[in-house]
Amino acid sequence: MNRRYDACVVLNYYAPYTSGLTKVAVDVAEALAAKGKRVAAVASRHDDSLPRFEIRGGVHVHRARVAARIGRGVISPGFAALAGRIARDSGVVNLHLPMLEAGPVARAARGTPVVAHHHDDVWLSRGFMTGAQVAIVERSVAAALRRSAAVVVANTDHAKSSRHWSIMEQRRVCAVSPPCRRREPGLPAFRDGAGPHVGFLGRMAPEKGLHHLVRAFLDWEDPDARLLLAGDEGVAGGAVVADLRRLAAGDDRVRFLGRLDEESIADFHASLDAFALPSVAEESFGITQTEAMMSGVPVVASDLPGMRVPLQTTGFGELFEAGDEAALLAALQRVCRYGESRRAAGAASAAASFSAASTLDAYAALLAETASGSF
Repeated sequence: MNRRYDACVVLNYYAPYTSGLTKVAVDVAEALAAKGKRVAAVASRHDDSLPRFEIRGGVHVHRARVAARIGRGVISPGFAALAGRIARDSGVVNLHLPMLEAGPVARAARGTPVVAHHHDDVWLSRGFMTGAQVAIVERSVAAALRRSAAVVVANTDHAKSSRHWSIMEQRRVCAVSPPCRRREPGLPAFRDGAGPHVGFLGRMAPEKGLHHLVRAFLDWEDPDARLLLAGDEGVAGGAVVADLRRLAAGDDRVRFLGRLDEESIADFHASLDAFALPSVAEESFGITQTEAMMSGVPVVASDLPGMRVPLQTTGFGELFEAGDEAALLAALQRVCRYGESRRAAGAASAAASFSAASTLDAYAALLAETASGSF
């Protein structure tokens, strides 16, 4: 059958939104387009200023109108129908989970084979209706997984801790690390003095555990130490920046840098002695920590399934028990003292283990195989 698209990528938030999930989906879609494939992406129109249709990085991006927002999620009545229609006109549909509409989209795809990418179980801050919201999304994700021909996970360490593992293990499970970018060396443009500099780059969201990081840093008595917090302060679900600013009030060693453009990230890495990922909820991998490693920055991360894999693979940094602020501070102080030879070896190990090219080739091969020769 002659279809309009070779592949259809479906997720709630597409670029220019920034998150680890979005980055993976965009990288996969644009890599396929660069290989000459016809690729569609279907997402919500999370920002009213975005067009309903555009060609972005060679990908045909279709966006559905958002009617309401609940916590981190959006309510888009036309999303599932739009995604289903385009999925049926594609060789394979790639669903990025968790997603409220996952089940209906997988069902609406009909004869189009589904490859689900299970990034994580849904996680929401405690609040009114949280349990009900999670339960609804969980049922939808489970329905999509049951209709999937294959399931992509970042690693089985994380996947086996998922509430959906009993369904996933009955499918073809493919461990594919997220594509990570090794940047050219930058300049220490964000550095302020010779003291130890610790940084975080990512979504300013509750599950990132940044309140633990700030409190741990405030106990560091070195007046020349610096904590650099970079990331989008307007992420879905509400930013925690206001709370962090109040927590750090009176200590000008803590700096809030806001969202960094791609050109500034290399300079950010070059300014750091350590990178912190103090998440309190499991993450499937942690792209930002791995890209910091590739730039020669050792990492201190929570010892949780999935996100501990890059550090276990490279040995470049230390793990600590999530939420243990004393252990976090002690680990940061130790890795800040790593020498140049250890940093160079860590960067080489990370680059060898998690290169974007091999990851994207593996992903494309899986989609092509699942599409049964339509590529």
